[in-house]
Amino acid sequence: MVQFNNWCDAADSKVGTHPVRILNGDPARLNTGVAATAAVVPNHYTAEDRVAGILRRLGKTEAATFLEGKLPTSKSIRSGDLGEILAAEWIVTQAGYEVPIKRLRWKDHRNMAMRGDDVIGIRLNAQANGLLFLKTEAKSRVSLSAGVVAEARASLDRDGGLPSAHALAFIADRLAEHGNDGLSDAILDAQLKHGIQPHNVHHLLFTFSGNNPEAHLSRSLQTYVGDIAQWSVGLRIEGHAAFVAAVFDLVIANAHH
Repeated sequence: MVQFNNWCDAADSKVGTHPVRILNGDPARLNTGVAATAAVVPNHYTAEDRVAGILRRLGKTEAATFLEGKLPTSKSIRSGDLGEILAAEWIVTQAGYEVPIKRLRWKDHRNMAMRGDDVIGIRLNAQANGLLFLKTEAKSRVSLSAGVVAEARASLDRDGGLPSAHALAFIADRLAEHGNDGLSDAILDAQLKHGIQPHNVHHLLFTFSGNNPEAHLSRSLQTYVGDIAQWSVGLRIEGHAAFVAAVFDLVIANAHH
C-alpha cells in the first residue's frame, strides 16, 4: 500500500461540512513516493498469483514481458491510470474503505481509458443495510483546471449521485468469479433488494496534479447542493509528468531485475 504520510505533507481544511485535504509531495522524499507507488502498480493491472504462475512456468524474462505488456505506453493514459491507482490507494490507507476490485485488470486495451465510475470503495456497516459506498472520480493533469474538476463533479452527480448499476454489477460479478460470494451478494442485496440511499454513499473527488488544486476543489464544494457527504483530496507533485514517468520506468525495471 502507498503510505502518503511517508513522502507527502498534508494540509486539511473544510468547505462547510466537507473536508478538503491537500497532499504536497516533498521534493526531498519523492524517491520514496516513486518507489512506494511503483511497488503497487503491477497489482492494479494483474493479479500477483498470475505473474507468479508465469514466472514458475516460463521464467523471469517471460513474466516481466507479460507484465510490461499490461502497462500503458501512452503518456496521457499512464497519467490517468496512475491518478486512479493513487486514489484507490488513498481510499484503502486513509479512508477506511476496501477497494475489492482493481478494475484496470479488465481494460480493453492498455492504451485506452476505461469508462464508468473510476473507483468504488466499500465498507461494511450494520446501520446501512450492510454496506456503505464511496463513489470516486479521479483526475490527473499536469495543470489541473476548473473545467476538469467540473467534469469530475458531473460524473459524481450522475445516477443521482449513487454508484452506477453497471459498476456495481461489474464488481459483484468479479467478486463471484473469485469466490467472494458473501460480498458479491451483499452488493446485489444493497442494489436490488434494499435500495441504495444517498446517506449510504460518500463522494470522493481525487486529483493528482502539478499545480495547487485547492482553489478548484473548494469552489466545486461551494457550489455543491446535493445531500451526499463529500471528500476532496488533491495530491500535488511538482514535476508531475516526471513522477509518472519515473514510476512506470521503475515498475518495468523491477520486473526485469
